[in-house]
Amino acid sequence: MRWICLFFLLGYLLVGEHVLSATASKRFRDVMTHGKAYSHNIYHHRLNHWYSDNNNWNDKLYPTWEKGDPRWKNCWKGGRVIASLTSDSPALVGSNVTFAAMLKFPRCQKEDNDSNIMYDRKCLNNASVLSDEYVYDWTQWIDDCSWINCTHNNSYNVFPDGKSFPYHHGWRRRNFIFIFHTLGQYYQIKGGSSVMMSINTTNITIGKQIMELAVYRRGYRSFVPVTTSNTVYVVTDQIPFYVNISQKNNRNVSDFIFIKDIPIMFDVRIHDPSHYLNHSDISFHWNFGDGSGSFVSNNSISTHTYTLLGNFSADLTVQAIIPVPCGPVTVSPLSTFPAFATQLPFDITSTFPNLTKVPTGQPPVERCSITRNGTYKATLTILEGILQVNIVQMTSVQMTATQVGSSMVDFIVTCQGSLPTDACTLISDPTCTMLQSESCHPVDVADVCFLTIRRTFNESGTYCVNITLADATSLALTSTLISINGAEASFSRATEGILVTCGLLVVLGSFLTFFLYK
Repeated sequence: MRWICLFFLLGYLLVGEHVLSATASKRFRDVMTHGKAYSHNIYHHRLNHWYSDNNNWNDKLYPTWEKGDPRWKNCWKGGRVIASLTSDSPALVGSNVTFAAMLKFPRCQKEDNDSNIMYDRKCLNNASVLSDEYVYDWTQWIDDCSWINCTHNNSYNVFPDGKSFPYHHGWRRRNFIFIFHTLGQYYQIKGGSSVMMSINTTNITIGKQIMELAVYRRGYRSFVPVTTSNTVYVVTDQIPFYVNISQKNNRNVSDFIFIKDIPIMFDVRIHDPSHYLNHSDISFHWNFGDGSGSFVSNNSISTHTYTLLGNFSADLTVQAIIPVPCGPVTVSPLSTFPAFATQLPFDITSTFPNLTKVPTGQPPVERCSITRNGTYKATLTILEGILQVNIVQMTSVQMTATQVGSSMVDFIVTCQGSLPTDACTLISDPTCTMLQSESCHPVDVADVCFLTIRRTFNESGTYCVNITLADATSLALTSTLISINGAEASFSRATEGILVTCGLLVVLGSFLTFFLYK
């Protein structure tokens, strides 16, 4: 009877020890989410090269601190390290989303070519007081021991889950450990002050997800927490894109007010950083809302001219037919996850070549695809605008005795379209690149666009004269070359080819700055 009691007591103690050990053991889920695991992430499909956050975390080698723990203040010499975690989302489901983590060190600290952290003496006023040029000299520390045993502890060179560090060329330059966590899984990697990694979104739930990051640095007997960060990324089943709209003579396209009878350019920019759609058949379906009908194009750039005044709704659908493997795709789950077999999305279509054309003995080739769409809608306001400006006459003005040495010229200017409210004149060198003077002023035009602009030239020479007329919506310009010879002036019109030089574009920037600021 006594032996039976001892047996049960020993069993109770062993079970209790096991329970306490299991209770004390930390998991990745506890560390990365501070014990607040999200239920919908627990059974998510496995990401390639990622592991279940139900795995144990080596808290002795990788200590964990809660937010507000005073040890954070001394985890890095000279201040706090900040991790900038970004992504290139939104990502179309099926494509890759890439994350970049970059460490920002305290002021006057920088990373050298060997991934050591040193002081930047150029930004230190009292650099002479520093006893050491390094904040952390890991190269020297590693040289003083060896790769196998730097701390008299063979288990040092492992990740938090116990997996060994990869041994490869350049391992000395990777003194930070980055642990990424999302969807109930984690990914661990060694690196310098910055790392990048990508995940495929094929089996990721559509919507907003959270990527969490923990960073550790190399220590003497354990790794030291440095910083944490997180970011939201988006997976969508709609093709992400934006439309860049531009129009000649338009003063400010951002207000979606455009000019009648002048073509508007619609430039569609698809956001596809992982090139997922490179082999897709992409088409652009436009309806500009003015009764002109629907248009389908394979070109991402389209132009349309509105000939009526009013408000119009421009609608665009971008459609991509994406080739994919045929049949169901089975995802290999983690051992701790329930098994899943995932079918490709419902809008899969398959096509076969004409069976009569298939050579004898060769089965038909099945081609499958999925269709993804993206939509865009914009309300455009179409108004009258200044369509064209012309210098129809230039006249030399007789100078008075007190104005000897200067030349005065009247520019007779006409325009088509709406009436201008402002006029600007820029005078520059013959190449239209070096601005010499500018003058802007309001103009009062009655019923017909016909006005005189007078300008004074103080020296002889050849000048490029740019005249711009503007109203609340539009602006248009014209240019000419003028030769001044003392008090007399001779005139020559510049050809259109000259006016579209890069030099002229530089000068036009001054016009746009003035009018947009106004």
